[in-house]
Amino acid sequence: MNSKTVAQLLSQDVTLQDVSIKGWVRTFRANRFIALNDGSTINNIQCVVDFNNLEEALLKRVTTGAAIHVTGELVESQGKGQSVEIVVKTLEILGDSDPETYPIQPKKHSFEFLRENAHLRTRTNTFSAVMRLRSSLSFAVHKYFNENGFNYMHTPIITGSDAEGAGETFRVSNLDSKNPPLNEDGSVNYKEDFFGKETNLTVSGQLEAETYAMSLGKVYTFGPTFRAENSNTSRHLSEFWMIEPEVAFMDLAGNMDLAEDFMKSVLSHVLENNSEDLEFLEKRLLDEEKTKPQAERSDMSLIEKIKFVVDNNFKRVSYTEAIDILKNSKPNKKKKFNYIIEEWGADLQSEHERFLVEKHFKCPVILFDYPANIKAFYMRLNEDGKTVRAMDILFPGIGEMVGGSQREERLDVLKEKMKALDISEEELWWYLDLRKYGTAVHSGFGLGFERLVMFATGMGNIRDVIPYPRTPQNAEF
Repeated sequence: MNSKTVAQLLSQDVTLQDVSIKGWVRTFRANRFIALNDGSTINNIQCVVDFNNLEEALLKRVTTGAAIHVTGELVESQGKGQSVEIVVKTLEILGDSDPETYPIQPKKHSFEFLRENAHLRTRTNTFSAVMRLRSSLSFAVHKYFNENGFNYMHTPIITGSDAEGAGETFRVSNLDSKNPPLNEDGSVNYKEDFFGKETNLTVSGQLEAETYAMSLGKVYTFGPTFRAENSNTSRHLSEFWMIEPEVAFMDLAGNMDLAEDFMKSVLSHVLENNSEDLEFLEKRLLDEEKTKPQAERSDMSLIEKIKFVVDNNFKRVSYTEAIDILKNSKPNKKKKFNYIIEEWGADLQSEHERFLVEKHFKCPVILFDYPANIKAFYMRLNEDGKTVRAMDILFPGIGEMVGGSQREERLDVLKEKMKALDISEEELWWYLDLRKYGTAVHSGFGLGFERLVMFATGMGNIRDVIPYPRTPQNAEF
């Protein structure tokens, strides 16, 4: 008899049939009722055992966390909370189980405790729901780009460039750390390193993706990126995943159209396909909100926030207009913002972005034409000489979700910008070649995947939306 999943059995209308199922015990009540889960759904299936038909020694081994194989008859449930249940005929314990040391007991655990047991935390309802949603969002990303004519590109993880120019990179080297080869001036001689030059883990696949966009037209990357930023906030990871499309012959307006359509598509996908997980996570979030002071509670539930993005047109506002709005806002005038907006050129914080979305426009917002001095070197300079064709998409509850721009396609302008920022032309000769041979308008954006998962699940800490978080002083598992 082929085994079925819990999701399959709970979705079937046919009862009075023999079934086989394998999973992990969540609870075992009164030596009679087993709540079994196999990860296919947030719901458990109840397995009802007859004490007279099974050995007492066997039943004592049916403990929380044990893996079991059950065969029996699928019948209409006699109790509340489930439509069907299994009347057990045979029960087999698969492998060992130590109930005395099993850490994930059927009680509420702190997220910090669960991070310390990240190898087992997906056996809780919260984390199984989060990781199913993460998987569904990943599928939706690839589905969207595939259906819209994009080519999937695997950009290098090891690179000699720092696309963001922040210098927060992890060095890759096989030199003897205690006795590296030195130049005459005492500096490390990286010519003797494995790659013959100084290399690091990538902070972005964008620059390489641009090269492929200028031949394949429409490409995207979706892979791991790394930042050696010594930050322990709830929104920073040292290793995370980035989604980065790049499109030839597309200007900033087209880039904004693409990003809006993309975000609505992937979030619509989870609304349509992950309703049970979303409903569970929404209830968890509502219970959590009740413990907060009234002033700190969200105005929208989890599903309302997602629909807020899916159902509304994104408002497009220039950075200059946004600064005027923020300067004249009540929170700014009454100094309620932690960062007071005083003049044009300020780098907006999450509190400013959320005010624009949640209080002023009451819809997702795309800000564009940012000051050049707060954006990356590769963004196209506007005719005013002080702003660039950048755009950020702002969401409720989280602030910036997407960052992108029209790329600088003019060789002379790009060289000037690189010189001003002391970026080596020799290191990026291949990037400059794109502006020599068949240069054209092109654009793209970047989306930190974990930030998207945070938004879609309502989780408050980025460490809880990736299987094994990498943060300062933490590389466990």
